[in-house]
Amino acid sequence: MTLPVILMILGLIAIVGSFFLKDGAKQTEKQLDDLSISVFQETNNLKKRLKIVEEELLLEPQFHVKKPSVAKTTKAPTPPAKPIHDILKSQVIALNKQGLSIAEISTRSTLTEEQVRYVLATGGSQ
Repeated sequence: MTLPVILMILGLIAIVGSFFLKDGAKQTEKQLDDLSISVFQETNNLKKRLKIVEEELLLEPQFHVKKPSVAKTTKAPTPPAKPIHDILKSQVIALNKQGLSIAEISTRSTLTEEQVRYVLATGGSQ
């Protein structure tokens, strides 16, 4: 027997043997499909649970945020005797936006309560 005939016989045996052996790629593909289906099911379960939690959170009572207090005087404020610096005016407005009372703003800004009311009433402009 010559070398080409031996190689041909070995090739035919390999081809016939491949028909009888299980295909590993098909088995791996089936496992991948099963895995993707289980991941999809888990994702759907998590989405349902998340939706339930969101609905429970929406049913809880709403919390109210403290609104900044503004002076409720009806008369026009009188301008202070000495002018108030612009930095103090912006500080008073910022503290008012944070929700502090007029007394607290007066303490922090070294202005009198009347001056604080004036600044808030005029919006910082004279």
